[in-house]
Amino acid sequence: MHNRPAVAAAAALAGALSFLAAAPAQAAEYHSALKIRGVQYDAPGRDSNRCSTGNTDEEYVTIKNYSSSSTINLKGYVVKDATGNRFTFTASHYLQPGDYVKLRGGHGTDSDTRNVVYRDNCNFMWNNDRDTIYLYKPSGSRADVHSYTQRGSDPDGDGYIRYHS
Repeated sequence: MHNRPAVAAAAALAGALSFLAAAPAQAAEYHSALKIRGVQYDAPGRDSNRCSTGNTDEEYVTIKNYSSSSTINLKGYVVKDATGNRFTFTASHYLQPGDYVKLRGGHGTDSDTRNVVYRDNCNFMWNNDRDTIYLYKPSGSRADVHSYTQRGSDPDGDGYIRYHS
């Protein structure tokens, strides 16, 4: 008679564990209003990182402020890839709620009104076959991260992947 409560408790625990094992794993969601909206990881045309005639400016990551009320200054935010290529926003760029910026390769004039910041680097940042995009807050904590593969993440093959709408 003393074994029944122990058997019942063990059965309940086993049931709970099987439920947890069957539950799907969820992707980590970071607490940040600033998120990666999408990436043009493969610039249209033949890749050329020549500064004067190349197409690195056609490769970009879009970062959006998903807050409904807070303006965010990008100064100090860092964008990295899986191999350690990185860009730090060193100047103030303010994103109003719902606003976005395209961080482009190549050289150009940064413009808040045109929603563009240039990396001032003619090398491609994103790999065409697969990569991981990291967005870090000025504090060093992670704001967002997304991995992609050309085959698995880009069904229409246009070189653009959307993450958050």
